[in-house]
Amino acid sequence: MAHGDPGLRSIVFDCRNAWAQASWWAETIPGYHREEYDDEELAWLRERGIERLEDNPSVVIRPDGDGPSIWFNAVPEAKVGKARVHIDVNLTSLQEIDRLVERGARILRPFGAVPEEPWAVMADPEGTEFCAFPPPASS
Repeated sequence: MAHGDPGLRSIVFDCRNAWAQASWWAETIPGYHREEYDDEELAWLRERGIERLEDNPSVVIRPDGDGPSIWFNAVPEAKVGKARVHIDVNLTSLQEIDRLVERGARILRPFGAVPEEPWAVMADPEGTEFCAFPPPASS
């Protein structure tokens, strides 16, 4: 979908460190990557006093194919309360939970804590909630 087409364009999260959050989620969601910067974009950032990409207050990750972009925008205030929008991720194995935790995620509610809700509730390194769904059971 082109930027002018109707429909979902992007999902935007407020955060403290846009570069770190975008990098974390680009590694977490298969098929997404942090957008590369061309010379024009680098010049635009420098004109605004941003010399290091890591200091960019607005960083996007994009899908390799179709799907919405996900933006991370730095804001001064800390997260307060439960997010009203969140990302759900499908896991290919239950061991992926350990990898997410090693990378800075926290388990807020483990698998099986609520029998009728077979997913885990987690938080990314800045505390933004997301749900991790186990792989389908073998038939």
